[in-house]
Amino acid sequence: MQERFCDMLRGLFSQENSSSSRALTYRIRTYGCQLNESDSEKMAGIFEKMGLAEDESDKPGVLLLNTCAIRENAEDRLFGNLGFWKTLKTDNPDMLIVLCGCMTKLNEDLMRIKRSFSYVDIVFGPQDIHRLPEYLYRRLSTGEKIIRVSDDDYMPDDYDLPASRKRKFRALVPIMYGCDNFCTYCVVPYTRGRERSRDFGKIIEQLRELSTSGFREVMLLGQNVNSYGRNVAGSPDFPDLLERISGLNLFSRVRFMTSHPKDLSNRLIDIIAENPCIERHLHLPFQSGSNDILRRMNRGYTRERYLETALRFRESVPEGTISTDIIVGFPGETENDFTDTLNLMNEVRFDSAFTFIYSRRPGTVAADMSDAVPEEIVAERFSRLLELQNSHCLESNRSVIGSTQEVLIEGTSHTNDTVFTGRTSSNRLVNFTIPDGTMIDSEPIRLDSDTGNRIEGRFASIRLLKAKTFSIEGRLENFTDGR
Repeated sequence: MQERFCDMLRGLFSQENSSSSRALTYRIRTYGCQLNESDSEKMAGIFEKMGLAEDESDKPGVLLLNTCAIRENAEDRLFGNLGFWKTLKTDNPDMLIVLCGCMTKLNEDLMRIKRSFSYVDIVFGPQDIHRLPEYLYRRLSTGEKIIRVSDDDYMPDDYDLPASRKRKFRALVPIMYGCDNFCTYCVVPYTRGRERSRDFGKIIEQLRELSTSGFREVMLLGQNVNSYGRNVAGSPDFPDLLERISGLNLFSRVRFMTSHPKDLSNRLIDIIAENPCIERHLHLPFQSGSNDILRRMNRGYTRERYLETALRFRESVPEGTISTDIIVGFPGETENDFTDTLNLMNEVRFDSAFTFIYSRRPGTVAADMSDAVPEEIVAERFSRLLELQNSHCLESNRSVIGSTQEVLIEGTSHTNDTVFTGRTSSNRLVNFTIPDGTMIDSEPIRLDSDTGNRIEGRFASIRLLKAKTFSIEGRLENFTDGR
């Protein structure tokens, strides 16, 4: 982070406060994955170091849109929202609009931004977030529009950037950046760059500080956490890192995302089984159950290898859950290929899944494949897949009804202020009520609009009462310390 530009911006904002209508506030809208969320936390920390306050209204001084390029619908939402913000900027010309993230790395999208969204003030890529103070200062001091999407495959260490963490219950910690797999449908190696593993010692130091700050759960992030350390001679690997973190007893729960089937080892599964603080959940994308489609996707494993890994986890961690990603309608997918996918789903019986219709991404190998599956066939297959997966989700949630499980409370339900939400160690989403007279810190808890904030980050024993497809309803029995 460039301290000099932060210092100059603080002075510039102080001068402007007496002579300009520009609000000394920021707002960040994040699209995409947890790595984007982590980047947004860092940029929020940078804004606050400049002296800006967070503002969730439609009139912030600086609006930052952190974009995603993995799926076409994320781009569509972003471009649609840009039209909305154009109207607000017309009414509030001092507002600065900043666009960053993975989408800016795709030439087709960058050209569209330059051509059709001239009111965007600053554009930069995901490798340049540490230069936000510099770009903002140059925009304000010279009036020049800033478009700086670097080709440098560089990322400052996560530990060296400030972060404003909005959640009390979980700290997001990247352990590596980028991807070397080059799946034929995926833009990540082009937007996030090649794999770079963070220094083992810096990760541990950062985790110690987060634990001291009161975080009860950490989520280790990477496009492929299983390849951590592979590109650094003599470095510990991911099982080593996970084992070390577990041994330090820093957190009640350690989560990680995402695993790649070709790199996940039996040793990692054994370490999960041996350490209760590690989540009893594995997110293991399989994408397709057809060996031919897996080959065309360049996934690097077979359905047989995938099944061996998934079933070993089921055997070693019987209380655990498995979630996955599935793509329907990849170019060349036949009915037999799709049947292979359904058959694999029936063999593993995934507890939850993220399901996608194939989305053509410019610049990828698959974008040039000519054997596209007709839209009506893809839609029909996707409907069948959802019906099967939803039945498996409901079956999984029904299997734990009647049990009492420890839940990390994440706050209030989005739809009902008297219902609270959290997750079990196996990553099941639980919505629960709190009976009148429940004690917390030796006092009866009063249910009001602030209750969710007061209990966020606490652990509680929840009686699981009713299964739904994507969640479980329950009732709080008591708060626990979670240690």
